[in-house]
Amino acid sequence: MTEQRNAENDEADRRLFKEAKELTPALYALSRVLRFQGMEEAGLWRLPPSELELMRYVHAEPGATVSVLARELGLHASNVSATVRGLVNAGHLEREKDPNDGRVVRLKPTLKAEQGMALIENAWAEIFADALATLSEEQRTALVASVPALEALGGALKERRTR
Repeated sequence: MTEQRNAENDEADRRLFKEAKELTPALYALSRVLRFQGMEEAGLWRLPPSELELMRYVHAEPGATVSVLARELGLHASNVSATVRGLVNAGHLEREKDPNDGRVVRLKPTLKAEQGMALIENAWAEIFADALATLSEEQRTALVASVPALEALGGALKERRTR
């Protein structure tokens, strides 16, 4: 019985690995589109990928600190600090002292950055809409239906990274 259970577990592990090998390149290709397209289409500045990731995080989580950004993005705090300085100087981020602890500095996007992110997200939506238009109705339905699973996968990957 134990040998059969081990064999079933091994087979399940092989299936999971095969599925991951099929899914990973597709997800990576999509992430490349998001990282390297959209800004030019929106007529905006072109940020390096690490700056874009930082801006997207602060846009989604205003009030984040440098240490939180470093942990969440997997970067060194010194690199995040340097990137934040550049984004503050460019007018994309603002620093605010935490009202409960004056030693803590919280980051928030400026209006310029909020407007820029909205333009980028609209450009991404247009890029994807053009591509989606080439797919069948069934393929589009399957992709939309996969959103909750992809969000759960993202959460699981984030949790795995922070363990």
